[in-house]
Amino acid sequence: MRARELGIPLNGEPGPWNAITDVPGIEVGYVTLCEGDDVRTGVTALLPRGRDGVGMPCAAGLHSFNGNGEMTGTAWIEESGSLAVPVLITNTYAVGPVHRGVVEWVRANRRDMAPEWLLPVVTETWDGHLNDIHGSAVESRHAAAAIEAAASGPVEEGCVGGGTGMRCYGFKGGSGTASRVVEYGEDRYTVGAFVQANFGARRELVVAGVPVGRELPDGPGPGAEPDGERQVPPGAGSVIVVVATDAPLLPGQCEALARRATLGLARTGTTGSHFSGDIFLAFSTANEGALTSTFPEDDGSAPYESMRFVPWGWMDPFYGAVVESVEEAVLNVLTGAHAMTGRAGHHVPALPLDQVSALLTARGAVT
Repeated sequence: MRARELGIPLNGEPGPWNAITDVPGIEVGYVTLCEGDDVRTGVTALLPRGRDGVGMPCAAGLHSFNGNGEMTGTAWIEESGSLAVPVLITNTYAVGPVHRGVVEWVRANRRDMAPEWLLPVVTETWDGHLNDIHGSAVESRHAAAAIEAAASGPVEEGCVGGGTGMRCYGFKGGSGTASRVVEYGEDRYTVGAFVQANFGARRELVVAGVPVGRELPDGPGPGAEPDGERQVPPGAGSVIVVVATDAPLLPGQCEALARRATLGLARTGTTGSHFSGDIFLAFSTANEGALTSTFPEDDGSAPYESMRFVPWGWMDPFYGAVVESVEEAVLNVLTGAHAMTGRAGHHVPALPLDQVSALLTARGAVT
């Protein structure tokens, strides 16, 4: 179930699907790979303007809360302030084939977009506890399949796509999303968040202000390896956050939204492990046609572009929407994921929803 179905009190008004796809035009697609005993992985594709809009830039900004991870294409986003390609999320060692898969998909479907070069955005979290991360399960074709599977509407959560083999706060993690509606004068905009959650030590977990992680059974810690492998420190793993909005924003304002993802994660308890790659990307789908970066024509023309944007002093409601949607997206990961056994018999339990509900009720957080 989702966090709201569990009765967890959450602030703010969500969109119709309470998902990043509430932002018009955004599509999400998955390829989930669960094969034999050792393959627990996959690929997630987020398309800012859908398949038909690949190549049309969005204003974009980045924030690295802790850089023990990878997101390709970031130098160009920082240089140009724009994002014009799909965002793909997978496991750490699958960045290469997924990167190649995006190039192949664009060449096959949007040859006009980048006949000379392309800088895909591919990012990752580590699933080596449940998945044979050194294997070759993820291939370039899976990136193309995830892009082709992308759709609007409700978004599946938990053990799907790139989040298939992930852990969060010592329980089964994965993919999750949420959204908030922001009223701005007579306009209503949406802020949506998507997370691939693979972070946090069990003792840190906080739900609705209640430190439930301290009171839940310990079980095997998130770094325990039953077959004598070197233990991974509790809290290691990484989290990727993608924030989207249809509000008209400048690239610097998108970067400011990305920074606020840190606060949404903090509400769930994390202190930010040194061994976690916590990298956040935010973009705005407004101002279509601006921030282009095509070759100049040798025709004597000297064009200009213009952008409409929310004044900086009016940004606070959008910051709040990011914090709330990121917090809820993480909780939706935990409440939506099921227990999983994978590589070398490693088992990761699901968050015990009945015990969490009892703890929240005892503390007065749920009535």
